[in-house]
Amino acid sequence: MSLIQKLKGDGADLPVRPGNQAIALAWLGGFLAIAVVAILSDAFATTLVLGSFGASCVLVFGYPDLPFAQPRNVVLGHVLSSLIGLLFLSIFGFHWWSLALAVATAIALMMYTRTTHPPAGSNPVIVFLILPGWNFLIFPTLFGSLLIVLVALIYNNISRKAKYPKYW
Repeated sequence: MSLIQKLKGDGADLPVRPGNQAIALAWLGGFLAIAVVAILSDAFATTLVLGSFGASCVLVFGYPDLPFAQPRNVVLGHVLSSLIGLLFLSIFGFHWWSLALAVATAIALMMYTRTTHPPAGSNPVIVFLILPGWNFLIFPTLFGSLLIVLVALIYNNISRKAKYPKYW
């Protein structure tokens, strides 16, 4: 099969649209999680918000049953990816190839450790863009991702019949 044929896709139907209630609940969950993170960021005068957290909210509130949305994936995926970004920036410096290696290594490490969280794949890019210190691993990465998971644990178990998480 040629590349052109593959680019045409399989012709599958679009996925079923979630119901209005599911959409509203995901909206409210995302709002609450980012609100908690932003309010505590202001209250403690420290950075707890990370750009990739918005995408994390899509998963933990919109699709909480997926493996990518489980607490271990959210927290460890973010921490491992930020750690890789910081390591590669520190060891190799700011180069296109060190950024590319950092992202690729973060993907591979998340897959190897079974902690894949797609939004965390952007953390090495964020590290290379803002050039933070090592405290970035704790604030915002660890504490911010823990706050999102905490809100998800409470909210998803109150608003849904299904249990969250599926596993730790």
